Amino acid sequence: MSRPPTFAPPPGVRAYHLATARGDFAVLDAPAVGPLRGTALLLPGFTGSKEDFIALHGPLADAGYRTVAVDGRGQFESPGSRDDEAPYAQVELAQDVLAQTHAIGAPVHLLGHSLGGQISRAAVLLDPAPFVSLTLMASGPAQISSSQQQRVKLLRDALAVMDLAQVWDAMQAMDAPEETDTGELDEGLDDREDLRRRWLGNSPAQLIATGRQLCVEPDRVAELAAVGLPVHVLSGELDDTWPITLLDDMATRLGAHRTVVRDAEHSPNTDQPLATARALAAFWDRAERRRSDKGAEERPAGEKRPESEKRPEGEERPEEGAISGAEE
Repeated sequence: MSRPPTFAPPPGVRAYHLATARGDFAVLDAPAVGPLRGTALLLPGFTGSKEDFIALHGPLADAGYRTVAVDGRGQFESPGSRDDEAPYAQVELAQDVLAQTHAIGAPVHLLGHSLGGQISRAAVLLDPAPFVSLTLMASGPAQISSSQQQRVKLLRDALAVMDLAQVWDAMQAMDAPEETDTGELDEGLDDREDLRRRWLGNSPAQLIATGRQLCVEPDRVAELAAVGLPVHVLSGELDDTWPITLLDDMATRLGAHRTVVRDAEHSPNTDQPLATARALAAFWDRAERRRSDKGAEERPAGEKRPESEKRPEGEERPEEGAISGAEE
C-alpha cells in the first residue's frame, strides 16, 4: 500500500465530503495559488486513499492547479456497502467518477493511480466530454502481474473468513521487518496506526470486488486510443504490479506522453512527489494549451475569446510546469 508522509491535510487544504448525484465522497481539496490554470481529480489505488496524494497538493497549487483527491466508494472515509459487491462493479465506480467530476466543476484533468487508473479509464470510455486529459499513474493495460494476483487472491480468501482487524494483524505478522518499519516518514506521526485506521475504514466488499477486477481487467488500450484524449503514462523506474516494459508499450499504443520518475517505484506520488508534480504540471499545461487552441479554431470568425481563457492584462505566464524546489 502507498505510505503518505502524513495523514494531516496541509495548510490551505480543505477536508470535507463532496456531495454528488451519486452520494457523498470524502475529499481533500487544494485551491490553486494565483491564477487558476485548471482543476484535477485524483483517484487512489487499491487499499489506498486520498491521502496518497497529500505531498502533491502544495507543488501543484504553486503551478496553478486546483487538486481534489477523493476516497472512492467504500474507501477509507467514503461510505459504501460493507457486504454487497454490486455497488463496486467497475461501471458503477466509473459513474461515481463522472458524478464527482461534475460536482467539482468540469472540465478536469483526471488522474488515477494503479486501480484508480483503470477506473479512470472506464470513466473516460463512458463519457470523455468532462475531461481535459487522463494520467495513468503506475496503472497498466490489463490485469496485474501473476505475483500480485497471488497476493490479491490471498487477501480475498482471508476476507472471506476474517474481519478487517484480523486480516490487518495477519498482514503485519507476515511482513518482513523492513516492510513494517515506519522509518523516517514523519517523526510526529504514528504511521502504523494511521495505516491501520485507513485499512479498517475500507469496505470488505469493496476490497473483494476491486481486487477481483485487478485480476481480470481486459486490455482496453485500443478503445482508449480511439477517444483521442491527451493521455500521460507516468510511473516509477521499478514496478512489480505492471512491468515497466509493459507500461512503455501501452504508452506507445496510446500515442501517450511518457514519464519515468527516477528513484520511484509503484507510488511515485509518495516516493518522489516533487518530480512527479513537476511532470504532471508540465503535461497539464500542454493539455490546457491544446484545449485553448482547439477552442480558438472552433470559434466563429470575429467571436471574442472567452474571459475564462484570458490572463489578466500584464500577467506574466510562469514557466510551463514550474514548481519551486522540484527535483528529479
